[in-house]
Amino acid sequence: MRYTKDHEWAKLEGKRVRVGITDHAQTELTDVVYVELPAVGKSVKHGEPIGTVESVKAVSEIFAPASGTVVEVNKTLVNQPELVNKDPYGSGWMVVLEASDPKEVSSLMDPAAYRHHIGE
Repeated sequence: MRYTKDHEWAKLEGKRVRVGITDHAQTELTDVVYVELPAVGKSVKHGEPIGTVESVKAVSEIFAPASGTVVEVNKTLVNQPELVNKDPYGSGWMVVLEASDPKEVSSLMDPAAYRHHIGE
């Protein structure tokens, strides 16, 4: 996995990129109560907002870790947004992008750099 400075994770799966927020982000947000995701087919650019996560504490934007097209969204989060807290790297994933340039993902932080970024 690779990580953004805004606390999204990106997992390259061939030419596709599965995206979610990190454990650190969900811990900071506390109880997630609502997730707004983009429509399938939407074109996104690296670094642009693609959705929001609302918790009892705050509303945070989700940013695209790579440019491409949204090919899948985790519809389960509509009725079970708490999955973001329970399993941020598994069932709490948010979108899958068809990356226009999969190399963008490799330019993101590796696990060690992300741990340093969050002060661990």
